[in-house]
Amino acid sequence: MSLWTSADIAEAISGIAHGAFNANGVAFDSREVGSGDLFIALKGEATDGHRFIDKAFASGAAGAIVSEAIDHPHVRVGDTMAALESLGAASRARSRARIVGVTGSVGKTGTKEALFAAFDRIAPGFAHRSVKSYNNHTGVPLSLARMPAASRYGIFEMGMSHAGELAALTRLVRPHVAVVTAIAPAHAAYFPDEAAIADAKGEIFEGLEPDGFAIIPHDSPHRDRLVAAARPYAGRILTFGRGEGADVHVREEMPMEAGGTMLSIDLPNSELTFTLSQPGEHWVSNALAVLAVVDVLGGDIAAAGVALADMEGLPGRGARRDAAFGDGQIRIIDESYNANPASMTATLKQLGREPGARRVAILGEMRELGESSPRYHADLAQPILDAGVDAALLVGTDMGFLAERLEGKVEVRHVPDATAARDSLPSFLAPGDVILIKGSNAIGLGGLVQALCAGQFASGKTTCST
Repeated sequence: MSLWTSADIAEAISGIAHGAFNANGVAFDSREVGSGDLFIALKGEATDGHRFIDKAFASGAAGAIVSEAIDHPHVRVGDTMAALESLGAASRARSRARIVGVTGSVGKTGTKEALFAAFDRIAPGFAHRSVKSYNNHTGVPLSLARMPAASRYGIFEMGMSHAGELAALTRLVRPHVAVVTAIAPAHAAYFPDEAAIADAKGEIFEGLEPDGFAIIPHDSPHRDRLVAAARPYAGRILTFGRGEGADVHVREEMPMEAGGTMLSIDLPNSELTFTLSQPGEHWVSNALAVLAVVDVLGGDIAAAGVALADMEGLPGRGARRDAAFGDGQIRIIDESYNANPASMTATLKQLGREPGARRVAILGEMRELGESSPRYHADLAQPILDAGVDAALLVGTDMGFLAERLEGKVEVRHVPDATAARDSLPSFLAPGDVILIKGSNAIGLGGLVQALCAGQFASGKTTCST
């Protein structure tokens, strides 16, 4: 069964169909178009998707949504961005799936992926989630439009950098369960303080379906603020965390030698013991949020535990890779996709537990921290020292404040950009190192992971292994 027919699309977006077609997928980036996809030609400030119509059809597009006449099957509208939103809304309206919305300053993508793993284990083939970090005003409606009508569960990540953005997204998603993973000074440049960030994240509750559930981090200093934000909209509020009184909490935990953590979890009406595959205290928190969601939706908690035990690391968000380097090997902890002070501290703490000849931190600048950026960067010195880091390669202008704080305490090298960091690798790393690579995505440290995994600094093996 197709995802969308041209007739369904035309009705959903109030457009005019020219040529009949069936679409099995949806994309607005011509580079992502596959066979049978619907291509939506968005007009932005930098480019116009109509320029890539022929490329999209050459890649196998079945049809397109456009605002101009073209020589391919299409549905024509006046505004393609409004059409994308309408298609997402139509997908949500026709769905009988249980919908989960996830936001937070840190942990939202990992939690979204873990929720998908859990629900895909519970209902194989009938769980849907937003891919990558498609969590903004274009990514969320796209993810909704991609949801098959027969889905039983839908998990959608929602992000924001300004107040009011989540309120609009959550009213489009209309979740049955809304989760806030954690509050931290991400996008601090756009908010007066962390409490204002919590208020903006709390907007996710405004779109809850009647009698919906709010899932809130118990140990957050902003817990009561989030509870107050949820109370007018949620039928029930649950908290998760380590602290006494959390509805979903850890009773016992034991770090495992191979990584991960053995956990015994207490839930409101049950308990579960399992081994969480992902290492680190931040992943324990993510797992608690996942189990809270599965529990309130009446899912199979044991199946969710198996999924969390089997879950592999996510590229750019904690995946571990062994790569050849010189005449030996190094261990890479790939956290290259994003960074803020809270996630930096959490992953540095985990680095301190990793066995290796040396612990090396390759850290990129954290962006969008505003006037407090120098302080946030300098304050990473203590987590680095607490983790027993032997050497730090620091990338980006504001990392200079951290370099000054670390001078004379650990081996430190400060470079301006990812290109200079890559050039430093042969002299900075050594076989046997365990290396954390983490920074804001705009810094481009993912390229370092790719270069190391491609064996560019090795004399033999040329690919990474897990």
